[in-house]
Amino acid sequence: MQEPSWHRIGPVEQLADKELQQLLIGKLAIALTYRDGTFAAISGVCNHVGGPLGEGRLSDDGYVVCPWHHWQFERSTGDARPGIPAAVPRHEVKVENGEVFINLTPATKRVHAPHPAHSLAREIKREPGPLRVVGISTTAMNKQFPRYSTSEDLLEVALDHAGTQGAQAKLIRLNSLAFRACEGYYSKSARACTWPCSITQMDNTDELSEVYEALVFWADVVLISTSIRWGAPSSLYFKMIERMNCIQNQITTHDRVLIRNKVAGFVITGGQDNIQAVAGQMMMFFGELGFTFPQFPFVAHSRGWSAEDMENNIAQVKSDQDLRDGTKALSDRCLQLAAGLVACGEGTTTIERGGRKAHMPS
Repeated sequence: MQEPSWHRIGPVEQLADKELQQLLIGKLAIALTYRDGTFAAISGVCNHVGGPLGEGRLSDDGYVVCPWHHWQFERSTGDARPGIPAAVPRHEVKVENGEVFINLTPATKRVHAPHPAHSLAREIKREPGPLRVVGISTTAMNKQFPRYSTSEDLLEVALDHAGTQGAQAKLIRLNSLAFRACEGYYSKSARACTWPCSITQMDNTDELSEVYEALVFWADVVLISTSIRWGAPSSLYFKMIERMNCIQNQITTHDRVLIRNKVAGFVITGGQDNIQAVAGQMMMFFGELGFTFPQFPFVAHSRGWSAEDMENNIAQVKSDQDLRDGTKALSDRCLQLAAGLVACGEGTTTIERGGRKAHMPS
């Protein structure tokens, strides 16, 4: 048994002002609580990904709630909620002559609840086989009464053509997936935004895992289609890419590039004209994830700002063979580039980050 190591942390009247606070004693983080006239202390480091427990909140029934992902530990024992075999270390506290002391030697050990690793946490390795193309349609519509989508129609043209070239192809309709919007864990701390996504880890009904699986592990080519909505991509597109911050953030927090030797292309259509801005936004984002683009990386169609007769727009897309041939050509360019990249091997796994968004924050 280790010898006690008592450390004075301050007067009672000062420390009793806060119900919960995070103390840093050397390199040791402590979550100190005060309730009903008594102090208690547990480790200030959460079991999950090291969140600062003392910066969270104290529940009505005495559990310290982590501010990052809401894991909970009883303030005086360090135990997790009943039924969860986990705990953070507990530290003894005593009061002498109006001063509070903490034993820096923990009274209990940290206990991690056993659980299998998430499937998305596995090693990134391209499985042998033909080139693989995933199309992601970001069109939003009424699921009960679906409508025709010009962007999704052209995306299917690209995927069908890829199949004729010997590639495996599949379509993911975001509109068919039930997934939560990003809840801003990155806004708390870069390290609170995890891979796999914190939401995906905590909610096994969240279906964006299908997109993560396709982008990081399965596909060599990713084709994204969107409509133009008031000069911007669709709302579902933004809902998806906000959840992809966890992919880019691995570069920041773990010096780990998840997107390796993969190609992206884009299909953009709409009744309004703002194609360059929409394409530019999409290319910048997917470039920051690590995707490579072919020469001429998108196809697009718009009849302009004043064209409010959407019926004619739909008819034109349905009948425009040049537009369809251009979409097939985009598919070819992506496949040709992907073939060369796959032949090069694994691809970049780390990157020099000076001057980039992914530079480690100081």
